[in-house]
Amino acid sequence: MLTRIVLVGLGNPGERYRLTRHNMGFMLLDHCAREGGMKWSQPAREYHQARGRLHGADAVLLKPKTYVNLSGHALRAFGEREIFSMEDMLVVCDDFNLPLGMMRLRRSGRDGGHNGLASIIEELGINAFPRLRIGIGPLPADVDPADFVLDRFEEGELDRVSSSVHRAAACVEAAITRGIDEAMAEFNTREPRSETD
Repeated sequence: MLTRIVLVGLGNPGERYRLTRHNMGFMLLDHCAREGGMKWSQPAREYHQARGRLHGADAVLLKPKTYVNLSGHALRAFGEREIFSMEDMLVVCDDFNLPLGMMRLRRSGRDGGHNGLASIIEELGINAFPRLRIGIGPLPADVDPADFVLDRFEEGELDRVSSSVHRAAACVEAAITRGIDEAMAEFNTREPRSETD
């Protein structure tokens, strides 16, 4: 069980981007903040944060204000203000290579073409940190990925988006209370389990 977690959600700040596909990380953090009764503040110009208890762990929720492609700048600024361990950090981002409703939790890895992860790896000089990718795909064959991730979810997708956020929150809870390995075993499945499973 984790005693501390720095939960970093990737996304773009501002109302314009609120329900866009690139903001799944922000959506999850907003859900976790409500769940933990946490309030948002801005201790530095590079990020917003919320602090409190989440599933028994001391939690810092971090939303970069640097836009996705410069997410690493926010992590560097946070690291200049306080010490934290890579083992305590969990980065949450979108992934158009995974279908909506699917997710992948990993202990480490490459950026997989995600500019936010690439920025964090570059700024921190390490790729050995846990990350949770939440599916937003499939990417249509005739659509530029940069346009796709900045588009808002379609009306017919919103129920699945909500389900994805709730499932990702359950994955975070499992990672905190039971460890990354057990959370990976339960949530890295091809399709979400039904409530009757």
